[in-house]
Amino acid sequence: MPDPFGTHHSKIMILFRHDETAQIIIHTANMIYRDWTNMTQAVWSSPLLPLRALKKSSGGAADDIGHPIGNGKRFQTDLIQYFAAYERRTKDLISQLQDYDFSAIKAAFIGSAPSRQKPGAADPSKKTSFGWPGLKEILSQVSIPSQVDATSPPHIVTQISSIATLGAQPTWITHFHGVLAQEPSDSKVMTNHLPKSRKTHSIFSKRELTRPKPAKFSVIFPTPEEIRSSLDGYASGGSIHWKLQSPQQQKQLEYMHPWLCHWNPPPTSNLQDGNRNSHRGLAAPHVKTYIRFSDEEENTIDWAMITSANLSRQAWGDVVNKKEEVWIQSWEAGVVVWPALFDEAVEGVESAGAIMVPVFGKNLPVTGDIPQIHHAGTAADNCGGKLPATFVGLRMPYNLPLHQYAADEKPWCATMKYGEPDWKGQTWEGY
Repeated sequence: MPDPFGTHHSKIMILFRHDETAQIIIHTANMIYRDWTNMTQAVWSSPLLPLRALKKSSGGAADDIGHPIGNGKRFQTDLIQYFAAYERRTKDLISQLQDYDFSAIKAAFIGSAPSRQKPGAADPSKKTSFGWPGLKEILSQVSIPSQVDATSPPHIVTQISSIATLGAQPTWITHFHGVLAQEPSDSKVMTNHLPKSRKTHSIFSKRELTRPKPAKFSVIFPTPEEIRSSLDGYASGGSIHWKLQSPQQQKQLEYMHPWLCHWNPPPTSNLQDGNRNSHRGLAAPHVKTYIRFSDEEENTIDWAMITSANLSRQAWGDVVNKKEEVWIQSWEAGVVVWPALFDEAVEGVESAGAIMVPVFGKNLPVTGDIPQIHHAGTAADNCGGKLPATFVGLRMPYNLPLHQYAADEKPWCATMKYGEPDWKGQTWEGY
């Protein structure tokens, strides 16, 4: 590692199969027993990718043509760019990946690699930057449907297993929240990733788009009690990190506390809807998800990301320095998805659009997961009285609604001692 505080944190599998297809697996679990058994994780898997029926190109990248973010060919370009950062070690892997057709993928790849990025020199029309500049580029291309009668702002929920020391002042987290709240720069951007046949038939037409209200932010992180009661008890806490001892770290906790929510809410929280239980509360979180819900009712999702990247400057990059550089110290890998990528429009057939909904304890939505949607454009005069044609389910790792920390509650800190025994009768000496 080029930097002492950086880490190789990505979790990726590239599968080359005997049926001459390849598959990309991006997940959150390390190769240790506990991660694959008693902790909550997430996985994104690509469709099976066939070999291309084209001659090999002589270049080192998939091609030199710019592809829109969310397009499978763009995913291939960005994935190869990530592996190219390993230099000679992945030369053969890159050569293999160039032989496959990625067009079936509906997602954006977001990576980090130790580097000093110059946002001013980026070319997002051809490749996605690393770290938060790349995330900003992706989210600027995500179409956010307007809600004409929304009574609350969008709700952006960060759920991670580690929070680094970010500083005594909220400079970095405020900047990062601005990235997460990134809006498309204009209505053209909101539809430029869709095939021509979808642009004029989406229920979210350009004339109906309005600037949304400022987003609300929440951060899900377990408390000591939630670690004590988890399947592995205190042993789970060895994989979950937030240092709280120094004055600087205490000031960070102070400004972050209003955003903190429970991973496994106590029974007294009384979930409003028993069907919104992920059934993962006792499996301590090693998963990392960033989700923008359309509003505080959390019935629909504007975009979602699973990634290896926690809340840290090493993972996402620091703010731009005097040299106009963003310093990234770690390797990370993730995927961003959003509803419009799954609009199943066909040429000549009017599409009613796509909506992403949270699902609990299963992978696909059923009738009970479909809320009464009030997006602009879903009225009978726009959709012929029908609900949108495509509903996309996102498997949720945590319960909804969220349950905020009480004023006297603190997050788990693995470097502190805890004398109260866990359910196995063990105490925690810290490290």
